[in-house]
Amino acid sequence: MSIFHTAERVSNVDKSDNIIFQRSLFAYYEAAKIVSGQVLEIGTGEGYGLEIISKKADRFVTIDKFDQQVNSKDFPNVEFVKMNIPPLTGFANDTFDYCISFQVIEHIENDLEYLKEIQRVLKPGGKFICTTPNIKQSLTRNPWHVREYTLQELETLALKAFTSVDKRGVFGNATINAYNEKNKAAIRKITRFDFFNLQYRLPRQLLQIPYDILNRMNRKKLLENNFSLASEITINDYSAAPVNDDALDLFYIMQK
Repeated sequence: MSIFHTAERVSNVDKSDNIIFQRSLFAYYEAAKIVSGQVLEIGTGEGYGLEIISKKADRFVTIDKFDQQVNSKDFPNVEFVKMNIPPLTGFANDTFDYCISFQVIEHIENDLEYLKEIQRVLKPGGKFICTTPNIKQSLTRNPWHVREYTLQELETLALKAFTSVDKRGVFGNATINAYNEKNKAAIRKITRFDFFNLQYRLPRQLLQIPYDILNRMNRKKLLENNFSLASEITINDYSAAPVNDDALDLFYIMQK
């Protein structure tokens, strides 16, 4: 896969991605405690959640805007769909028991339409499990994101489409915090040259390629200088709890 995809499409092979990969994987294991029946996923990505979720579902439909990265024969109860969303073209109202979508909503231009479409295809009482970065924990602007959310902003948006929201967050332990402190220091070294705050002034599209290159270089350097810390992190270093501003990700469960 191209380097220009890797900043947002996390690798399960590249050791420099490990901390982000484990954080992404954690969301699937948390969702697996909840989902059953007919399950829809928006954002297949590299497919590392397929085995986890497909075991819990009678039928699992997974959507991505890119071609699938896995062998569909390995997952007989999984249907792969290539589609740009919203809308969820071809899916009838009241079809799914659950929908999951991790680290996607921040990329969607019309986030309310996205939520309304998910609400439409869920059965009455169905649930949408969503993760997205907590803007309070973002260190720099990510130009691949249309926007990021505070706790209240995502709740307010969700309640325009859903009847209730269970607000949880993804948190890291001391090991995660130690890595993040090193990451903050490294990013400060890079952004100290941004005298005119251009990362927030320029159109985000102009910043995407430089961001990807610097992000990849930074992750590689952090791995090189902190190999044990970076490479040995697992999903067990993350936990879910009622959300607050210290959460790395918002983990919201929205009910139709």
